[in-house]
Amino acid sequence: MGTAFGDTATDSAPSDEAERAERPPARRRLTLPPGARPYVTPLALYGVAKLVGLAVFACLLEYAGDYRGKNPRFGGGAHWWDVLATWDGWWYLQVAEKGYHPGPLQPLDGGGLFTVQQNSVAFFPLYPGLIRGVSEVTSLGLFGSALLVSVLASFVAAAGIYAVVSTLAGVRAGTVAAGLWAVAPGAGVEWAVYSESLFVAIAAWTCYCVMKHQWVAAGFLAFLAGLSRPTSATLIGAVGLAALVTVARRGSRQEHGVAGPVYAMVAAPLGLIVYIAWVGLNSNDLTAYFTLQREGWAHYFDWGAHTLAVLRNTAVGHGDYLFRFAVPDLLAVQLVIALPFLIALMLRRKPPLVLVAYTLASIVTVLGTQQIFGNTSRYLLPVFPLLLAPAAALSRLKWPSLTVFFTTAAVASGWYAHYVVFELGIP
Repeated sequence: MGTAFGDTATDSAPSDEAERAERPPARRRLTLPPGARPYVTPLALYGVAKLVGLAVFACLLEYAGDYRGKNPRFGGGAHWWDVLATWDGWWYLQVAEKGYHPGPLQPLDGGGLFTVQQNSVAFFPLYPGLIRGVSEVTSLGLFGSALLVSVLASFVAAAGIYAVVSTLAGVRAGTVAAGLWAVAPGAGVEWAVYSESLFVAIAAWTCYCVMKHQWVAAGFLAFLAGLSRPTSATLIGAVGLAALVTVARRGSRQEHGVAGPVYAMVAAPLGLIVYIAWVGLNSNDLTAYFTLQREGWAHYFDWGAHTLAVLRNTAVGHGDYLFRFAVPDLLAVQLVIALPFLIALMLRRKPPLVLVAYTLASIVTVLGTQQIFGNTSRYLLPVFPLLLAPAAALSRLKWPSLTVFFTTAAVASGWYAHYVVFELGIP
């Protein structure tokens, strides 16, 4: 029996080897890195909600048809998607194509509200620079490259919002927060030729780095933010304040390791300072950027006088204020009224200093500036920490209820966050 057993084993071995040789090689599954897996659900929720809103927006545009009769620079075009590159988008594409042409500000004839000619140097260089770079690398046109940059940046922003909120309120709340940002008022510019998505991506990850005490990364990201938008001053100030408090605490405890926070304080404002100084030097006037904003776009800090004027006039049904757009203004008034409640809910959860400082400074800047009031929803879009409390509250719902909520909100956002902004106002 022993011999027979041995013979059987010997005879079967070549057969097994032959079978293994004949088998097709096993297919290797594509797997995400472990660190990326938590982001799948929030990014999927964000992407689906955005697609639904964009589809509704396209249907509304086609139904109304009014974009076909408008100047391609001012809310019109040959196709509905051309609307996504109008208003500020037109300026960004001009910079991406032709670069800047700084020089002394040119006065306008006839006086009136605007006293100097508008100039592309009012639009910061990071976003149009990325558009040009992507176009060169991919051979896409500037419009396609701009949309690609915005869409990719929006997913990075949603991931950053998820990272911040999930750290403070749990994974489920972080997922809901990413979805809320897709349907927030003003979210229509997230997938358009606008710099909001890029700025929020930088801001969210900057705040996350500060929360995790990754000061070198925080300082570098804040530096990039300064090359993206003038409102980056609020983020830069928040990073600087958080770093200063950290240095003071470590110093009082005689701890080492203040180099990181000090670096962040020094690096954070450099991008903003350098660009504004560059505009000033090339215009023979160090305050040229601020003059251009004030006299070319009628945007300047007025301590809230314009906001109060809009609130008063809207309350009594009058229209005696600058840049009046009935529907966007009414929605913006409702958002402003909700702000104290949202701020109180956020503070109740005791978020880190960097989030509190960034949020409050951003809100003061928006409400304290004379600008197109109907765009308040867009101007407040970067204030993502306000999503913390609503996301935490909604995270208690089960997924069927959340599905109903996000479906309804995504469909509605095609109107209030897209069509209202682009066609009933000036984004």
